[in-house]
Amino acid sequence: MQIGILKEQANYEKRVAATPETVKKYINLGCRVFVESKAGADSFYTDQAYKDAGATVEKSVDTIIKNTQMLLAVQASDHMNKLEKGSYALGMFNPFKNETLFKKLNKSGIIVFSMELIPRISRAQSMDVLSSQTNLAGYRAVIEGMNVLNRAMPMMMTAAGSIRPAKTVVLGAGVAGLQAIATAKRMGSQVFAFDVRPAVKEQVESLGATFIDVESDKNAETTGGYAKEMSADYKKRQQAKTAEALKEADLVITTALIPGKPAPTLISEDIVKEMKPGSVIVDMAIESGGNCPLTKLNKIEVYNNVMLVGYPNLPSRIAFDASALYARNLYSFFDLMWDKELKYFKPKWDDEIVHAAVVSGNNTPTHFKKESLK
Repeated sequence: MQIGILKEQANYEKRVAATPETVKKYINLGCRVFVESKAGADSFYTDQAYKDAGATVEKSVDTIIKNTQMLLAVQASDHMNKLEKGSYALGMFNPFKNETLFKKLNKSGIIVFSMELIPRISRAQSMDVLSSQTNLAGYRAVIEGMNVLNRAMPMMMTAAGSIRPAKTVVLGAGVAGLQAIATAKRMGSQVFAFDVRPAVKEQVESLGATFIDVESDKNAETTGGYAKEMSADYKKRQQAKTAEALKEADLVITTALIPGKPAPTLISEDIVKEMKPGSVIVDMAIESGGNCPLTKLNKIEVYNNVMLVGYPNLPSRIAFDASALYARNLYSFFDLMWDKELKYFKPKWDDEIVHAAVVSGNNTPTHFKKESLK
């Protein structure tokens, strides 16, 4: 099989879908790999490193696409439309956001696997791009917040007196939130955390944070482990309880997302008005509308002396490591579908992991296709 890796076209994207490490693995399986020149430059993977791993480095995108049977990518791009019928594409393609593109791909017979749809089961842990990337995002969110925060995070003892530790509040205790909690604790901050799922309380407390408890009147967790959208009454109680913590916070990290829906509002304008001057909000949900309506995409907005950080794609701000983890996720999924005896790419369509990830292609069974993408 011939595999193509192109330089990413999406805004704010510095990651690359394959590293020299994984290129070597694909070649060892029996594949040939084509890499666009400078594809890994923003992640500090050089053309020479890809050549040393055995890849063919090519400047012409058209030449690579012409030779590509499997396109590996981070995000969706118009390059996918240029693939020949029966070709494959593998990446984090957000099919419901890119519905127009996927309708074209479906008609073109291009078989696409979207990695973020892989179920979170034990057998798929090595393929879990959401965990690998949001873990890094949670870490980076704290670093970005500290960079803006005009005070020290840990307690400081000096001859001139002591400085109390900063207070960090994390809203949402999924993978990103738990990493943000752990990072803030390592930096010496006092940490408080909230999540609609009471089940995560033990995880929050195991990291040394204080859980902000709001009594729930229903199960707040989906079977896949994601947070559900809560009732209006619950949201009122939640905002009242979290507002108390936010008034005293120096750094706030918001991570709340609901799959397929706009991000819920967790911090209203009225709450921001009551926060301390100089405090910082890092809104990790900005690409889905934000958890605070005042946050601006790719900007630091100052409102009432509170700084709101709206940097998108935080994993891309640690592109070297993010690319390394993402590339391994892709390889693990590819390897699942590779017939090692025949040295042939052979998806098992009844495998629950493959079943969940495939989103387009006339060569795939119709019941695997997402209805809204037909």
